[in-house]
Amino acid sequence: MTSNPTHATPTTQPPHPTHHFEMRFSSTPRGARLARRLCGERLHAWGVPYGTEAHDTLTLLVAELAPNAVRHGRVPGRDFRVRLTAHHPATVRVEVTDTRGERLHEPATRPPGPDRTDGRGLLLVAALADRWGWHFRPGGTPGKTVWAEYGYTRPDRDARDPSRP
Repeated sequence: MTSNPTHATPTTQPPHPTHHFEMRFSSTPRGARLARRLCGERLHAWGVPYGTEAHDTLTLLVAELAPNAVRHGRVPGRDFRVRLTAHHPATVRVEVTDTRGERLHEPATRPPGPDRTDGRGLLLVAALADRWGWHFRPGGTPGKTVWAEYGYTRPDRDARDPSRP
């Protein structure tokens, strides 16, 4: 697991994604909820079934990163973007891009006190993702992208039901 890189350049991805989903959402709590729900539906359609550890983990990564874009990266009148990319073999990359570049995502070095209800999101992302980080938007465009990658084993038909031939 890696933490936030010391440089702000995009990482390379495998050249041919198996599946790709990208959509812009309003920078509101409602937009963040819709992003989580649509990503969950897309994952299920790609063969990452509801209720599996992989689906729950990936949906939780979206559920942490999308509200961060709304809360910390919001610029009035500008949307945030979510991108899901599935690569073979069984790695999904979640990217959330906002339009505010001066507020950078830095995880807390330790969990906040028990009296606080915030400040745990990136700690959770770091714990769940195989790799995560951020980079500025390319081309000098204001904003940043926070990304997380999660690798999983696709459920095998024989593993689910050993009695089936």
